[in-house]
Amino acid sequence: MSFVVPKETFSGKVLAVDFGKDDKKITIGGENTLPFLSFEGECPNKPAIAYEIQDCPPDDWPETVLNVYKDVSSDTVTWAKYCQDELKADAIALRLISTHPDRDDRSAEDTAQTVKDVLAAINVPLIILGSNHIEKDANVLVAAAEASSGNNCIIGKAQEGNYKTIVAAALAHNHKLIAMSELDINLAKQLNILITQMGFDKTKLITDPMCAALGYGLEYTYSVMERIRLAGLAQNDQTMQPPILGDVGMYVWKIKETIAPEADVPDWGSIEERGIAWETVTATSMILAGTNLLIMRHPKAVENVKKTIDELI
Repeated sequence: MSFVVPKETFSGKVLAVDFGKDDKKITIGGENTLPFLSFEGECPNKPAIAYEIQDCPPDDWPETVLNVYKDVSSDTVTWAKYCQDELKADAIALRLISTHPDRDDRSAEDTAQTVKDVLAAINVPLIILGSNHIEKDANVLVAAAEASSGNNCIIGKAQEGNYKTIVAAALAHNHKLIAMSELDINLAKQLNILITQMGFDKTKLITDPMCAALGYGLEYTYSVMERIRLAGLAQNDQTMQPPILGDVGMYVWKIKETIAPEADVPDWGSIEERGIAWETVTATSMILAGTNLLIMRHPKAVENVKKTIDELI
């Protein structure tokens, strides 16, 4: 008797979310099975990767990744065009880090102009991120949402302390929205419920449960993402069915293993290869846990993860 591969089917389905315009539009999610198990169900859209850029020259990125952008990072628009034209980015994530009160404390009006300039220079989908300062983001992302109206962007991140203002802006200008909670499935569910109770369409929502780098809580991150995905599929919990975001680069390129000089830890090998490997492994773990959208920094790490995605598909 021939062997029949056992298959598991689910009653739930991950919601499909698109962002961007025209022929450059990207759709993530839509699967009704666990990541890459296409023999058990449908996986219509592969995970997408966005290159991270900032609205000011990065002063906290290690040289191993900063050197890649040394000729373009002094100007946000030039940086965005470099990622699109030279690195062939599928999408770009613009982090408005200069608005943080502890950085340049730039005004919402200033950054709105930056958003307009970037959108005028590129045609790939844009993700617009605040500085992760709850009070300031509430103002900045409202201005950014208005400045990018009609471009079907993703804006975020909406958190428990500021979601009402950001949700209203996303609603008014027809954007997609990132809802971020702090590594707890119950908090993620609660925030998604609160946002949809405001009338925000769940098919425009993306869940960010936060992530951690390899060696710094990756296992816990993986577990939370996996539980979110299983709740959406196996339990058909509609509040847990939005696609998942993994904001990988910002967590990887600040840990000891990616910044410690070779002279201090000679046994660890090349610092650049080490950092690329760290971002690659972290991002790959995220997509295996159920992440649909990654934000990354180093082109070689992006190349590695894209190759893995293609091989798994």
